[in-house]
Amino acid sequence: MNTIRKYVPTAARLFLGLVFTVFGLNFFLHFLPTPAAPPRAAAFGGALFASGYLFPLLKATEVVAGLLLLSGFFVPLALAILAPIVINIVGFHLFLAPSGLPVPLAVLAAEIFLAWSYRAAFAPMLHLRTALPLKATAAAEAPRSVRLAA
Repeated sequence: MNTIRKYVPTAARLFLGLVFTVFGLNFFLHFLPTPAAPPRAAAFGGALFASGYLFPLLKATEVVAGLLLLSGFFVPLALAILAPIVINIVGFHLFLAPSGLPVPLAVLAAEIFLAWSYRAAFAPMLHLRTALPLKATAAAEAPRSVRLAA
């Protein structure tokens, strides 16, 4: 049981990182076929694409966050960046293209599981009120050579 508990977060992180890296890169490199979308989904996607900036920004963000997840660096930051993207992907498939819902639900499950696994990193930003950090002491602000001489 401990072995499973040890490897599941890594597997979820790699799965999520791979999904966002592959689908983000696919926007730029077109190596996967794009299935035909239902009319409302195509209209919505076409409007977003017509903006000229949203899809390149979105897909570049997905690639960067996916690579962070694959590398294991800044995982909580990558999860925070991807959270609104995941919610929008699920909403898109839920309301506009329900036939493609299984993969977004798996991505949502991995996002939620990883957010729970890294909950200690998110705890400070979930406080109702947070005080500003106290100003550093004069000794900590002094140059290192001055502190060594004292």
